[in-house]
Amino acid sequence: MQALLAQIEEQARSLSAEERAMLAETKLESLHSSTPEIQAAWDEEIASRLAALDRSEMPSFSAEEVFAEARLLTKPLAPESDHF
Repeated sequence: MQALLAQIEEQARSLSAEERAMLAETKLESLHSSTPEIQAAWDEEIASRLAALDRSEMPSFSAEEVFAEARLLTKPLAPESDHF
């Protein structure tokens, strides 16, 4: 099994960046298989949220707003002086 994995890894390295990304996505998806019931529930949730957005019942945010808030939330805190 280890030799087969090494062979697959070697072959994967010869792929283009786009092909490697597609392969990685496919492999990650295979780890999180979904049942038809779960997929149907997500489809229903997506449709419900889109309908709420269309009816202006749900707030929407621009990408600029989202990224600005993300930068604020991930900004490293200034080092605090020792209180001991």
